[in-house]
Amino acid sequence: MKSFSALMAVLLLAGMASAQAGGTQAPPAAQTTPAQGAPAAQGTTGATQGSAAQAPAASRQPQAKTKDEYDAIVAGQKLTDPNQVLAAADQFAQKYPSSELKEILYIQAMNMFQQQNNAEKEIEAGRKAIAIDPTDPIPLIHVASALVEVTHDNDLDKDQRYAEAAKDAQAAIDNIETGLHIPPSVTPQQVAAVKSNIVATAYETLGVIQMHKQDFAAAETDFKRAADAVKGEPMARIYLRLSVAQDNERKYAEALENANKAVQYSQEGTLEKNLAKQQQARLQKLVQAGGNPSLPGPGETPPTAPATNPGNPAGPGNLAQPTPPQPH
Repeated sequence: MKSFSALMAVLLLAGMASAQAGGTQAPPAAQTTPAQGAPAAQGTTGATQGSAAQAPAASRQPQAKTKDEYDAIVAGQKLTDPNQVLAAADQFAQKYPSSELKEILYIQAMNMFQQQNNAEKEIEAGRKAIAIDPTDPIPLIHVASALVEVTHDNDLDKDQRYAEAAKDAQAAIDNIETGLHIPPSVTPQQVAAVKSNIVATAYETLGVIQMHKQDFAAAETDFKRAADAVKGEPMARIYLRLSVAQDNERKYAEALENANKAVQYSQEGTLEKNLAKQQQARLQKLVQAGGNPSLPGPGETPPTAPATNPGNPAGPGNLAQPTPPQPH
């Protein structure tokens, strides 16, 4: 599941670490794979509420202590194979265990694996970045959403994977104000948009986990928080997930309202649009019939969550949602 804003990449790419190694400027922080539709700075909630209007202070950038350390990072950033980048990150961490730059190559590898839709390797690299900095929301949200994407209900370790994903998603929310590495060149509006997007993705991830647990009320709450976090730039898929959660609760009128929003905000010709229309048509008939769950909907079952490319602006990966009670 991915909904990372393009502005998240801006934040990281702009991070030309001010570190000096013999007068040499340190390399830029690794970039995050972008998805389109960066949320506007307004509409932030939870940990981000009230921060959009304030100019964020640029955080201290990591510094190279020696020219050799700096050169090793530069060499790693020039690699184009994520497996080689990950190996270079391991070598760098072993050679320079006290370096402030250890996280950079792991994040670079993590994002390159995401671009290749290799979620398991993305998780591996992200976990190593988290081990270095457990408060950085970027690898936290990567690992959380990727774990949910590749975990299935028949996996023997699904409970552990969901627990890890939930812990990381919550940590991304809890550390959103203090954990980001903010370069001085990034504007307050860009930072606010990145924060909103991370918070929305984190709550959406928590909601998907609750859906898999069949706790539809908790899922509804999380999806509402996700939608509130990006009110300035609504995400169709979040409204579709919210509609499915409410459908499971037999809140058909509310579910229809959010299905309508999913149709409104989704792009024509996409799978997301088609699923939203299916959900909308099903709920329209149910509402017209007074919410009688015995009435078959046009597609017989409500749609699952949209299956999309992780780098796609639509966001979530291949995640099937539990469906509402079926007509009988």
